[in-house]
Amino acid sequence: MEAVSQRTAARAPQAAILFDKFHIMRHLGEALDKVRKAEYARLSGKDRSYIKGQKYTLLSHRENLSLEGKKALKTLLAANKRLNTAYLLKESFGQLWDYEREGWARRFFENWRNSLKWQRLEPYEKFAAMIDRHWDGIAAYCKPENKVSLGFVEGLNNKIRVLQRRAYGLRDEEYLQLKILTCMLPAL
Repeated sequence: MEAVSQRTAARAPQAAILFDKFHIMRHLGEALDKVRKAEYARLSGKDRSYIKGQKYTLLSHRENLSLEGKKALKTLLAANKRLNTAYLLKESFGQLWDYEREGWARRFFENWRNSLKWQRLEPYEKFAAMIDRHWDGIAAYCKPENKVSLGFVEGLNNKIRVLQRRAYGLRDEEYLQLKILTCMLPAL
């Protein structure tokens, strides 16, 4: 996750800083992959063979898997309790984005975090600490007025990057701001 610089925040004090769910879920996927690697290193023989080659099966949502992928996931989760727990925690975390009130989202997160207590999943504990540190940007997403299309935001960010590349060497920030504003106007 990227933090917004103080200079950028000072220019738009009314702007809400949002952390989008796709980047946050990527961090959770990385935590799950660390658990998978640790389990692979810990085990040997047949138990290890269940884990080999299953990275993308674990990182995918169950509904996005083919029939063969669903069977492989079911076999893997039945064979390894820690990966089963880590996978279920990853899948359940996605519910956070459905809440429309910060208090409900916070209660969900605290319950999710409490379910980590006796699991000994250090990458997940680090992930939960990161979420706690960036809670304001995550909670801001719960407000209905902040539920914007992240595709639009990514598209706008790409346009801004192109404008910045074209303006390489120019130092007039006010001109860059005007270019950013006009790039979104409809053609005349």
